[in-house]
Amino acid sequence: MAITKQTFDFPQDLLDAQLELHRVRAELSAVYEQLPWSAEPLPGWTHAKENGRAFASSRPDSPGYTDEEKKLVEELRARRLELATTVFTHPFWATCDDAVTARSALKHTHKDEAAGSAPA
Repeated sequence: MAITKQTFDFPQDLLDAQLELHRVRAELSAVYEQLPWSAEPLPGWTHAKENGRAFASSRPDSPGYTDEEKKLVEELRARRLELATTVFTHPFWATCDDAVTARSALKHTHKDEAAGSAPA
């Protein structure tokens, strides 16, 4: 059975919102990578693989987030929620016969463009 790729005529504002959502998610992920493991100051731990533990684990003490880091995370999370809401509630979805397939295609549209294929 051959799989055909369906194309959709997404409005530009929806494409722009989805692209920015990808960017904000990536930025937030990068910020989290640089932050301490806990937003609040907490002591670290070390657990050996014993007493029923499936694996050994450890964490250093966490100094918590600074006020600037908290503000940055809060702003990025708020922007991510705003963009996700914009994409999810866009009037375009009411015009689709197959909104699930269209939503999946929208998520990958920018990957397709970066790979050199025509936009969907």
